[in-house]
Amino acid sequence: MKHQLVLLSLFLFFISCEKRSSKEKVTHTINKTVSKVEYKKININGVNVAYREAGNSKNPTIVLLHGFPSSSHQYRKVLNQLSNNYHLIAPDYPGFGNSDFPSAKEFDYTFDNLAATIDLFLNKLQINSYALMIQDYGAPVGFRIATVNPEKVTGIISQNGNIYEEGLGAAWKDVRALWTNRNEETEKALLPVFSLKGLEWQYTHGTRNPENINPDCWNLDYLKLSRPNAHSVNLDLFYDYQNNLKLYPKWQQYLKENQPPLLIVWGKNDAFFPESGAEAYKKDVKNIDYNIYNTGHFALEENGNEIIQKIRIFMKRIKI
Repeated sequence: MKHQLVLLSLFLFFISCEKRSSKEKVTHTINKTVSKVEYKKININGVNVAYREAGNSKNPTIVLLHGFPSSSHQYRKVLNQLSNNYHLIAPDYPGFGNSDFPSAKEFDYTFDNLAATIDLFLNKLQINSYALMIQDYGAPVGFRIATVNPEKVTGIISQNGNIYEEGLGAAWKDVRALWTNRNEETEKALLPVFSLKGLEWQYTHGTRNPENINPDCWNLDYLKLSRPNAHSVNLDLFYDYQNNLKLYPKWQQYLKENQPPLLIVWGKNDAFFPESGAEAYKKDVKNIDYNIYNTGHFALEENGNEIIQKIRIFMKRIKI
């Protein structure tokens, strides 16, 4: 009997050690995947540009350029999951996120100026080699930077970042009316975009399940768009967007001449930038890692894990 009790005690001790060892392994694995994101600001020509940074600066850099109506917040999953292998920088444009919001008299709200500001931002941080991840507004900002600094760009990751006229969807109808004739009536037609309901629609339209989408996204955007003069400043950017279309041929030529490694991770149900915008890249880039997802404008919200895995594989393949 005593012999059996000793064996039982040894068995229970062994099981306890195994469980403790297993827990330690799990904790170690979790610690490897969770990293620290830092929230910083830097002054660029009198404007404090906020940015999120994660990862070792000695690793290859990915610059994450956000869209409307969001901020660097839209890249929170990328920052958390990829920072062990890559250096990640996600700035907020002036007037967005946690960056300064100067008045239209103090800052020219055009895509030329947003891109110039972010280019200066990268230069000031001495970031001279990087892949660009672009989404929505990130495309006109990113391609302006790429065409000025082709030698610095190691690759492009486009998540519904359009540079083709055939990639402009039906949701541009009211903005096109603004381009044709900017007046009180055409501006008023766009005001629902800034409402809480309108912002929620941008995140949930085209998704497989709206309950997959974190409501913090549109609530944070609504908070920023509720500031005085926020509507008029963003209407200025809506109006200026027509100048991006004039530069599409230049950006397409950049692709043809430089053939940067290109990863497409596109939500096909995007009312602003449907799949035709992704398909159009095939005209100009020979080798594309092409991935289409059954989701909407902010594909990272619903397909973040799959997209991040694609980014990881893509970054391993490109030459730094």
